[in-house]
Amino acid sequence: MEDFAEAIVRKVFGEDFQVRCTFAGPRGQEAKCDFAIPSKAAARILIESKGYGATGSKMTDILGDIRTIIAAKRPDTAFLFFTDGLTWKQRKSDLRKIVEFQNNGDITRIYTYAMADQFEADLRQLKAEYKL
Repeated sequence: MEDFAEAIVRKVFGEDFQVRCTFAGPRGQEAKCDFAIPSKAAARILIESKGYGATGSKMTDILGDIRTIIAAKRPDTAFLFFTDGLTWKQRKSDLRKIVEFQNNGDITRIYTYAMADQFEADLRQLKAEYKL
């Protein structure tokens, strides 16, 4: 999942991003993310990608990771979540919570493999909007 998302990020941003890093928020909070664009010190776009082939606590742990990113990021930083997998069929309550984060504006957008073209288009739009 991360490699798939990274290929798209690299296509849009070249080398102007950091992978699997801890970014610094404006109030001193820190959080781990898969991609910080353009850097962990000045993140304007954050991307987390999660995909699992089995159900269990790992699926619920995703919610904690998302909450930590939301708490640490700047309000005007785009937070994109890339996920997929059959396991969400068994973890619908967790998936509903993730969708709720998007509906509340905490996650800018949620993507799946089938939405790869939209993911790339949105990254290009954000790149232009943020002048990156």
